[in-house]
This record gives sequence, structure tokens and C-alpha cells, in this order.
Amino acid sequence: MRFLPTLPVMACRFSELVVDCRDPEALAAFWAAVLDYRVLSREEGAVEIGPEAGFGGPAPTLVFGPVDDPTPGKLRLHIDVNPTDRDQDAELERLLGLGATPADVGQTGNESWHVLADPEGNEFCLLRRRLEP
Repeated sequence: MRFLPTLPVMACRFSELVVDCRDPEALAAFWAAVLDYRVLSREEGAVEIGPEAGFGGPAPTLVFGPVDDPTPGKLRLHIDVNPTDRDQDAELERLLGLGATPADVGQTGNESWHVLADPEGNEFCLLRRRLEP
């Protein structure tokens, strides 16, 4: 009988997501409003936002870093968001009011989510189900 070596319980934890952008202040303000985050720090033109608990808390932070020309083409990563205190339709209206725009990525119209773009064109999805805050 072979036994596997004992492995540590956890190797890594998702702590932050870095987003290249033209206007870190504006994009950070948009995502802070979307996620109910606050500005945690500003350093060398970058803006970090996160939950009240700050970096290392239960949710990852977002860091918006300035670049002159963000990488063109299809993004390989996108964010999904879920309403926490309202239904999907009400949250869609709120996000559109903050500056999100509908994005067409080839969806059929029968999906249970909405594809949107933030003010710099980064696609994200608004899912239907509600999560506890």
C-alpha cells in the first residue's frame, strides 16, 4: 500500500487582480462603486481598491495600473459580479447608470447573465443569482 506525502492545507490565495488601464483614477472609481469598495492606496500612478477589511481580507483587491496603450484584442480574463441586495434587473440598471455599457460577445440572448463593458471597454458579466454581502 502506497501513501501520498502530507501536503500543506493551502498553497496560495487569490489576493489581488491587476488591471492595466489608461485612467486608473476613473476606472478605480467605477469599480469601487460597482463593488462597494474603497480606495486603499495610491502609488506611482496606480490605484488599489478593496473592501473595508483592506488587503489580505476575505475578498481580493483590484489594482489599476497606468499604461499608455493597454493590450489590444480579446481579453483572456474577465470579472463576474453578482447582486447582493437587489435582483439582476435592478442591478443592471444601476451598473448602466454608473457607466457600464452592453457588450456583444456573440451571446444568443437566452443567457441568464448580461455581458457589459466598463468605461475602458473591459468586459464583465452580471450574473443572475444573489450572493450574501
